[in-house]
Amino acid sequence: MLTLIKNARVFSPADQGLNDVLMANGSIAAIAPELTLTGSGVDVETIDAEARWLVPGFIDPLAHFNGGGGEGGFHTRTPVMPITDAIEAGIATMVSGLGTDASTRTLEDMLANAHGLSNLGLTTYCYTGSYQYPVVTVTGSIRNDLILIDKMIGIGELAIADKRGSQLTTAELARVASEAKVGGLLSGKAGVTFLHVGDEQSQLSLIEQVTQDFDVDVNQFYPTHINRHTGLVQQGAHLAKQGMMLDLTCSTTPELVAEGEIPAAKCVAQLLDLGVAVSQISISTDANASLPDFDAHGQLRGLKVGRAVSLLETVQECLRDGIPPATVFAVAASNAAKRLKLDHKGTIEIGADADLNLLCPDSFTLTDVWYRGRRMMNNGEILQRGYFQP
Repeated sequence: MLTLIKNARVFSPADQGLNDVLMANGSIAAIAPELTLTGSGVDVETIDAEARWLVPGFIDPLAHFNGGGGEGGFHTRTPVMPITDAIEAGIATMVSGLGTDASTRTLEDMLANAHGLSNLGLTTYCYTGSYQYPVVTVTGSIRNDLILIDKMIGIGELAIADKRGSQLTTAELARVASEAKVGGLLSGKAGVTFLHVGDEQSQLSLIEQVTQDFDVDVNQFYPTHINRHTGLVQQGAHLAKQGMMLDLTCSTTPELVAEGEIPAAKCVAQLLDLGVAVSQISISTDANASLPDFDAHGQLRGLKVGRAVSLLETVQECLRDGIPPATVFAVAASNAAKRLKLDHKGTIEIGADADLNLLCPDSFTLTDVWYRGRRMMNNGEILQRGYFQP
């Protein structure tokens, strides 16, 4: 089946103006101002986009497929993520980590959930490891996990500046980053060291120290939760100018904002104002992770769950705030794809995967979603559900 989308304003993420886009065999086969298919015996679905925006499927560099957390006890372990959460957010590719709990949550279970979501159409990858050091792995080493397990593309999210982390030394972090880099080189993957950054005063100083003391480049690290507070944003901006990618968390709560967390859309604007290149910023959902609220002594006061749809909400807020669409779609799709070496993702060009979203240009409402040419949402109606979802 061929799918021809006509009269779409295409963002690749750069604005390409009005174009027709042809999808075939899961990829983008042609893009032109006027495409016409002639002949017989070929099944073609033609869709008039009516000047809606056709944008790349979003890339989420941090989710938790098999849930996470449990900081309030066993009854607060967060649930497994259904595919419908990704579809309603326009997210076509997600990367999962374990997070805090590597005791009752396992890498094997996370991989099983990743494969299950892939069977339903979502493109999925995983990080080996968790918050803790020594690093938990499947094969016994970070390097071997990346080389031997297709879905493993890096290590993460390893915790720094957080009471729940392992209080890594510079030598330990340097060793982890080097293992990930070599595993990536030998497997053709990104081999990133994806870091959870907590709210402790040390902030990103461990990264700075590692790059000073060891032969580890700053761009090996990919820290998330940079929008946790203003000081972290400023330090992150300094390191971004040296080549490090920064990731902002879309899921937040009123309690966290009251304590200084900056909504991701506002933080994108702040980083741009601080002179950070657009290419050095991405956003993620932390979907199905726990969002704990701790007091000054580390005592839990409350807990909520990360939401996949927060990424779409952040995109919409960025657009309403006047950030140029090409910038917004780079932050939501192409930047993470490039940093994670996800070829054929995060762009609309011939040969790329046909992961596409249609947005209304006035309200920025998501109306249609395709995963590798397969329609997952039609005019707001989700077409694919999990095996046990009603």
